[in-house]
Amino acid sequence: VQVVESGGGLVQTGGSLRLSCAASGSIFRFTVNAMEWYRQAPGKERGLVAKITNGGSTYYADSVKGRFTVAGDNAKKSGFLQMNSLKPEDTAVYYCAADYTEWTESTVVGRAWGQGTLVTVSS
Repeated sequence: VQVVESGGGLVQTGGSLRLSCAASGSIFRFTVNAMEWYRQAPGKERGLVAKITNGGSTYYADSVKGRFTVAGDNAKKSGFLQMNSLKPEDTAVYYCAADYTEWTESTVVGRAWGQGTLVTVSS
């Protein structure tokens, strides 16, 4: 299973960006159980920003509540992170991670990471 992200870029303070994520690549049937968004700013550890499960439950870090919205499409195995009212402190590389179950000869549970996309918010 592979994850591909898109949508990063440069935006001014107060602006918006939408990051997209899609899981694909397996020749076997697989489901995405949850899609998570992490970010890593220079010199800092990677941290969880938002998460959505295939049941629709969501989680947001306190720092983004009310500004970011996470959504997913189970059938398309994709999702997005809508980021509004962006601040300079949101500048980071954003990563999408898909927690999946893959049915091969056995059942495989794993996590696939995207390559990361840079979001830069200028002041």
